[in-house]
Amino acid sequence: MAGLGGAAALSRFVESLLFGLHPLDPMTFGGVPALLLVVAAAAVSLPAARATRIEPAITLRQTP
Repeated sequence: MAGLGGAAALSRFVESLLFGLHPLDPMTFGGVPALLLVVAAAAVSLPAARATRIEPAITLRQTP
């Protein structure tokens, strides 16, 4: 939430870089966090799924 507030505050500063967008466009402010959430979920779920296939007892026995 703090990031969205900071982005809204600084949107006037980068207004010249936004071509065809209003500085406080709700689709952008909703779409970018949603996209980052999907990417983060994919980055976490793939290693987590791989880790669930490992037997914990075997892993603990092999630890030096």
